[in-house]
Amino acid sequence: MIRTRASIGLVASAFVLAACQTTERASYEAPLRQGQVLDPPAAAEKPTDAGPDFGLVNADTIAHDGQYFRFADLSPGERPSPETLEAGLWQSMDRAEQRIRTSGNRVENGELNEYLTEVTCRVAGPHCGDVRVYVMRVPAFNASMAPNGMMQVWTGLLLRTRNEAQLASVLGHEVGHFLRQHSAQRMKSAIEATNFLAFFTVATGGWGGIAGLFAQGRILAYSRDHEREADGYGLLLMNRSGYDPREASRVWKNLIRERDANPEKDDRDPFLATHPAPEERSEILNELGGAVATKMDKTEAGRDRFLEIMLPRRAAWLRDELNQRSFETSSELFDILLEDDPNPAEILFFKGELHRLRGDEGDEQMALDFYTQSLEAAGTPPSDLHRSRGLVHNRRGEAAAARQSFEAYLEASPNASDRLIVEDMIRRLATS
Repeated sequence: MIRTRASIGLVASAFVLAACQTTERASYEAPLRQGQVLDPPAAAEKPTDAGPDFGLVNADTIAHDGQYFRFADLSPGERPSPETLEAGLWQSMDRAEQRIRTSGNRVENGELNEYLTEVTCRVAGPHCGDVRVYVMRVPAFNASMAPNGMMQVWTGLLLRTRNEAQLASVLGHEVGHFLRQHSAQRMKSAIEATNFLAFFTVATGGWGGIAGLFAQGRILAYSRDHEREADGYGLLLMNRSGYDPREASRVWKNLIRERDANPEKDDRDPFLATHPAPEERSEILNELGGAVATKMDKTEAGRDRFLEIMLPRRAAWLRDELNQRSFETSSELFDILLEDDPNPAEILFFKGELHRLRGDEGDEQMALDFYTQSLEAAGTPPSDLHRSRGLVHNRRGEAAAARQSFEAYLEASPNASDRLIVEDMIRRLATS
């Protein structure tokens, strides 16, 4: 009985893996072939209609149990018919969007939001009016697209993109989800997988565990194919809007560096379960981005415009990053930023803050060293550098140095909100 159960599981797993392997690269390439940026597939590469299958067949076709369903792109301004299942999904997202508008962690800075809307419209083209962008103050790399056109962009993503082209690659990816109605497709797949699970459990007299794994595998594989197709859309929209498509893979290379810097990284991260592996995305985007770039007469990265908007707001996002207390990952991120940053004084200050907050052996001296480097580096360190340095000196019992640093802080920030507290500390240090 156990052997029979294992055999069923192996057959189910093999079916899932086979479907994934046949659709991986084709899913990335489909939007580029449809957009005539890449050549059409050779006859031998074209999918056949034979045999049961599921997943993305090409840019217009989804296979499911040997049947094929076409999903046309949304037309500009189009909403689903009220009688459809998708219309209910859109209405739910409309209500969620009302809550997002008044969310406490929504960043309502007008200049930042106008900039993101401008870049989104550049990649979305005629669909500009269908997409609304909301910046959310969350210190992680993520963006999401709801089926009704509500896009969320987290500040952790803005911190990790290095120019406008890299930002456009992510926004183009999310616009691809919207155009291809991926949310509706996933809902349909989930409903059918759930129906399969119910049928299998009854038919086998209770082997719901294996059926559940199979159904879950189907849903996750379906989700990963959507992410691959959206990556291809990101490249296609970068091509059409003049952004350098080679920048897309550089986003993933830096994310891989951050992940690998964490000795406690969790390979069971739910993000990895629903998305292709970062290594796969980096490698294929690098290859396809290079091929797409050869089709363009001119490309741009838009770094100066990007930095003009992001740099004045970055200190708050760097502070949020440190508040996660994931010090190894943050240290790698800071090193990545330092490689080409126009304000290294700010990054070096936050490297000092990392060591001050971690408080391991040797961290106090490293914090002081980075504060000194920050003062000597190009750019402008945050005004609270002297306060942080005073706190470290005070922790080490160095009263004179602490008092001097606190006095420098008040001189640099005469209207500091914590002035009374710092003045009290100076008085106590003077009599200690």
